[in-house]
Amino acid sequence: MGRLFGTDGVRGVANADLTAELALGLSVAAAHVLGEAGTFEGHRPVAVVGRDPRASGEFLEAAVVAGLASAGVDVLRVGVLPTPAVAHLTGALGADLGVMLSASHNAMPDNGIKFFARGGHKLADELEDRIETVYEQHRTGAPWDRPTGAGVGRVSDYDAGLDAYVAHLIDVLPNRLDGLKIVLDEAHGAAARVSPEAFTRAGAQIVTIGAEPDGLNINDGCGSTHLDLLKAAVVEHGAALGIAHDGDADRCLAVDHTGAEIDGDQILAVLALSMRERGALREDTVVATVMSNLGFKLAMEREGIQFVATAVGDRYVLESMKEHGYALGGEQSGHVIILDHATTGDGTLTGLLLAARVAETGRTLQDLASVMERLPQVLINVRDVDKTRVTTSAELAAAVADAERELGATGRVLLRSSGTEPLVRVMVEAADIEQARAVAGRLADVVKSALG
Repeated sequence: MGRLFGTDGVRGVANADLTAELALGLSVAAAHVLGEAGTFEGHRPVAVVGRDPRASGEFLEAAVVAGLASAGVDVLRVGVLPTPAVAHLTGALGADLGVMLSASHNAMPDNGIKFFARGGHKLADELEDRIETVYEQHRTGAPWDRPTGAGVGRVSDYDAGLDAYVAHLIDVLPNRLDGLKIVLDEAHGAAARVSPEAFTRAGAQIVTIGAEPDGLNINDGCGSTHLDLLKAAVVEHGAALGIAHDGDADRCLAVDHTGAEIDGDQILAVLALSMRERGALREDTVVATVMSNLGFKLAMEREGIQFVATAVGDRYVLESMKEHGYALGGEQSGHVIILDHATTGDGTLTGLLLAARVAETGRTLQDLASVMERLPQVLINVRDVDKTRVTTSAELAAAVADAERELGATGRVLLRSSGTEPLVRVMVEAADIEQARAVAGRLADVVKSALG
């Protein structure tokens, strides 16, 4: 059996890859592993369980709850809430673990299971591996102690979750949003109630789209992966800005008053300057991945802010932030982590803080985002090659060195093996788009010839 856990939990097509039996078994294993790791500290354990609105989340939630309760865990069902809300409530309620059922920005047929440890923190690789080991042992017939009678877990609905989470978001805002008209695209996802409530309480005048989830329409032509509807709505309503989430609302992308996209790098740049001004940007440092636009790095250097680059994936950004005590990090895709107020990417919090900066300064989002200039970026996926030799091919290394000399200080080359497919990603940035395309095309040819 291959590793079940990917970069963000266990994910697959619901009822095909991700079955009720798998969800139940993983939940039992998670209860046992986290208990053995000392999380439960000898008391009756409690779990917070939430989901996004996918139809498959209904039966998967039932399976997860059954697994946890059968292992002696008391379960608080919080219903449809964003991933960061489940993480927050896991910590705020003193629960021993949290479970979120969502496939984030993926299409509706997919779903996923994400576990949080005490405090609402993502699990380390070691704990994920142990959960898989225990799951496989149970699956192949190894007995485990099943509580009976009063020892089985009790299940109850926690209806105060939405209000508690929204109150937390409002509490951390540095200023109100009075006078701002904002369009919110909820991707027919988990933030369909939370985000409009939070922005309204903060004083904004809101227009919502993608806020009618029916279990089947999540991420369907809307949200952070499909911005055209939001761009049109912002211009139509004369709004100051637009905010787009994905299905579980751990991401945030934005649109300025002209309908132009503001990506995760630009959002990070705006928030970095805002947080430094308030003395909240510890070590004057922001963490992002190697895929961040070179324009972001150059802008941070110009502003005297240190840029720390990690491998691709918000979990690596978070690891670096926690290890060194940094306060802000994120990805170009819109995962933004404000570690003083969230243990994971939080799209609603990010959108609120971005809007707060617009309200505070009286400047347009377009003007604020102009602190960085996005350099043209070309990405080519080269398929059917031996991706394991990306770092060892002398021919490829020579081609990369030649490209870097040609691009100089205003360009960048990145070659990266895909974690899930037999391909190599060739990314080139340059001040001129035609130069970026030409260099990327040449490098893609070398990848084919050297690694094919």
